[in-house]
Amino acid sequence: MFSVSNLCCSRGEKRLFSGVSFSLKDGEYLHLEGDNGVGKTSLLRLACGLSPLEEGEIYWQGQPVSQNNDEFRSNLAYLGHQLALKEDLTPLENLLSHVAVAGRHLSKSQAEAALARLGLRGREHLPVRVLSQGQKRRTALARLVVSTAKLWILDEPFVALDPAAQNALSEVINAHLASQGMVLLTSHQAVSLAGGQGRSYRLSA
Repeated sequence: MFSVSNLCCSRGEKRLFSGVSFSLKDGEYLHLEGDNGVGKTSLLRLACGLSPLEEGEIYWQGQPVSQNNDEFRSNLAYLGHQLALKEDLTPLENLLSHVAVAGRHLSKSQAEAALARLGLRGREHLPVRVLSQGQKRRTALARLVVSTAKLWILDEPFVALDPAAQNALSEVINAHLASQGMVLLTSHQAVSLAGGQGRSYRLSA
């Protein structure tokens, strides 16, 4: 189980949100909603430990993340607005490098299959710098296809994707949920995932 309790966030003198609490069980997803500027990205960054907590606590498997941070991070896949791609490398090289940095092995054929699943067949060996924004996002999203993390935290994963790529990503997320994974995501698009139990949480000041 993943849960957050009584989280708050301020920017200067302005309080973006406070008292945020929710939990996710195996096979569940939560769609974080809210107006622009209300702090959705800030909440995701707090939830995955990229920003320090002002108040509250984050729990992984019933224990505070502060007490089992290594286990939590080994079970976390985060995709934010910054795609963290190396522009001079190809999609294939980016994916293999990402997995290697995480201390895992991925064969070339496995990486090619992951990229093809997100619609990048024929683009695997082009430098990322020549790809469209949608193709770059699909390159980053291919990490999810090969991810072994239990918890996925995704900030606007469907943005800049055409309908075919959106459907492909939905299938990847559904498969993760069906295998008892958990997903916390923001999206301006309507979210309807068939692979798990889902609900929405509206963030407000």
